[in-house]
Amino acid sequence: MIPSGVEVFVALAPVDMRCSFDRLSGVAKEQIGYEARSGALFVFYGRRRDALKILFFDGSGMCIFYKRLDRGTLSLPRPVAEGAQYVVIDEASLQGLLDGVNVEVAPEERPRRPKVH
Repeated sequence: MIPSGVEVFVALAPVDMRCSFDRLSGVAKEQIGYEARSGALFVFYGRRRDALKILFFDGSGMCIFYKRLDRGTLSLPRPVAEGAQYVVIDEASLQGLLDGVNVEVAPEERPRRPKVH
């Protein structure tokens, strides 16, 4: 469940999905201008747009939520101004993104990950 009233920032430049706490905290500061421990949620996505990470501070430490889609790509919000480095969304939009609302179907030529039994 996403807390009510929390600020949610979506970085518009893709990041290396191997990045962890320190690098994502740096990206939040560099691109968005907020400290990672501010209480906001920072959403980052990979180049292929099939995965996202959410960085947040829970009061006692930094946390990362990581989601990778089995099929398709994430439909990310459009910037409101040219040259913007991030977009602010509300909790409902974030929940829709996580639930797969507006997920595009990936082209068939893209290699599929093997199924795990």
